[in-house]
Amino acid sequence: MNLNLVLIAMILALLIPMYEAWQDDDIWQKMLAFGSAATKTSIMILVVSLLRDDWMIGVVGVIILSVGNAGLMLLAHVLKRMNEA
Repeated sequence: MNLNLVLIAMILALLIPMYEAWQDDDIWQKMLAFGSAATKTSIMILVVSLLRDDWMIGVVGVIILSVGNAGLMLLAHVLKRMNEA
């Protein structure tokens, strides 16, 4: 029961950076918001794996948490360099 409330709070926390990025036209802010959403989503996957007592879902959450943001951050740096030139 308590973990369900934590999961709902995490979903609400996931929406905050998305709302802020939606209002701003800066591509860097949008990329950071998506990176934040990926991290929070992987943490939510870990919470769901605890709720379901399924370690395989937890392994997927750990993989997303460890390497999921690398490509997104690389893309953000490329877009930032393109805007500077």
